[in-house]
Amino acid sequence: MSETIIEKVKLQLTDALLKALKTAQEKGELTEAADVSVNIEQPRDKNHGDYSSNLAMVLARGQKKAPRMVADTLIRCLDTSGTCISRCEVAGAGFINFYLDKSWLYPVIAAIQAQGGAYGKSDMGKGKKYMVEFVSANPTGPMHMGNARGGALGDCLAELLRWAGYDVTREFYVNDAGNQIEKFANSLEARYLQIYLGEDAVAFPEDGYQGADITQHAGDFAQIYKDKYVGTDTAERKEALVRYALEKNVAALKKDLGTYRINFDVWFRESSLYESGEVAQTIEIFKNNGHTYEKDGALWFRATDFGEEKDEVLIRANGIPTYFAADVAYHRNKILARGFDKVIDIWGADHYGHVARMKGALKAVGIDPEKLDVIIVQLVRLISAGEVVRMSKRTGKAVTLNDLLDEVSIDAARFFFNLRQSDSHLDFDLDLAVEQSSENPVYYVQYAHARICSILALLESEGVSVPDAAHLRLDLLGEPQELELLAKLAELPDEVKAAALSYEPCRLTRYCIDLAALFHSFYTACRVRCEDKDLTAVRLKLCDCVRMVLANVLAMLSITAPERM
Repeated sequence: MSETIIEKVKLQLTDALLKALKTAQEKGELTEAADVSVNIEQPRDKNHGDYSSNLAMVLARGQKKAPRMVADTLIRCLDTSGTCISRCEVAGAGFINFYLDKSWLYPVIAAIQAQGGAYGKSDMGKGKKYMVEFVSANPTGPMHMGNARGGALGDCLAELLRWAGYDVTREFYVNDAGNQIEKFANSLEARYLQIYLGEDAVAFPEDGYQGADITQHAGDFAQIYKDKYVGTDTAERKEALVRYALEKNVAALKKDLGTYRINFDVWFRESSLYESGEVAQTIEIFKNNGHTYEKDGALWFRATDFGEEKDEVLIRANGIPTYFAADVAYHRNKILARGFDKVIDIWGADHYGHVARMKGALKAVGIDPEKLDVIIVQLVRLISAGEVVRMSKRTGKAVTLNDLLDEVSIDAARFFFNLRQSDSHLDFDLDLAVEQSSENPVYYVQYAHARICSILALLESEGVSVPDAAHLRLDLLGEPQELELLAKLAELPDEVKAAALSYEPCRLTRYCIDLAALFHSFYTACRVRCEDKDLTAVRLKLCDCVRMVLANVLAMLSITAPERM
């Protein structure tokens, strides 16, 4: 797609400053300057103009002049003809503040009309292959709050990246091998045998999974196969039990995630890395590159050669590869076998120390560690009536995703989990999430959308429809609330790009909260239906543009945009 409205304005201001610098140099007022970089930003304080540049401060040292003197010179040499610059002034230590003519905002109306549901998209990513791997909950049990937050974050990030022009794959890594599956198998076997031999005859493993789901799986398995596996070899019995129960659990994960509006493109099995020989191949690469040694019967990776405090076991003394070895093989598969340009992993807070180890391991096996980015998701506290909620009302155990969705809407869950950056702790207020008031941010945003739909429907019933942008008197939009709305609408494409680059879907929730607030202020200050038909038409169009943009952002977040509330 072409440059955004804001990018065009910034380029215009940059060009004007560079021309002013050249003019000042030709006049002998400023000396030659090499590698000049012009930075254009929006001031936090609106009284300081629409845009600002620190160019004078960048040039000051080389010019051997005070920044304000350099800024004054640049302004004197600035030619604003043919630009949207209304005036400019020097402020503070030497900032050049630009005040723009309101007409620069008007093209946003036509852009939103032309692009509709695609407004906000860009080709910034140039179709590069990105994978976002998230949730990857242990398939031996239900999803907890960390999975719920990571799921909302990962899914919204994947969609955000897609809007920014990347070719995105959502992936779930199924840990169907290793210690947790062995523990799962032992637990299932004990419960199955207890059905036929009695609890006194079959001891339950001390480290086994005590959940009711294990007992349920064993009972259901017995209903189908009866006592067929009681007398078989333990390995055959455990394989049959795991095969049965694991598929049930994965199917339940898919169902629960689908309810949560998350649909993965790929469900990748850890076991396939063993079946394909990729784990063994990866371990051989570690060896061949000289990064391993043997100790206490185990094979170790010299992680300390890559900045870590301790080395990592690749193969245990019993000959079984570690989860770490499989994880390195998995990342080799992502980057080499499947050719992803960037792999983004979303991990829980307890995996923080694993990031540097994984990057070091990738370097050890010949892969650029910069191809891997890891987002750490901090913990969630559920709050109700001012108290921390630790237990499920339904089961009396830890709160799961399903427990949460019993309490709040999917819209609220997805919105609240994306209100903050992933690396900050989150207090999820259950009471606020169901409150129908302006204090509830998701309700506030959805209400703005529904309010606009009501306005449009009412005027439509009176024979007044949303006009085409080409027939509007855009110069009639001049009230502060109108111009602020236009400016916020113009920001969306740039906001999507910035959020995609920083991996921050929370920028989108903040954006639509701000847009909703500006609309509510506009609606209070400006009558949409008024005596001036031209003004009615242009304000009606502005309302419709806000509606479309709110709908677009909510769609990115997989949150509904209701027409009535």
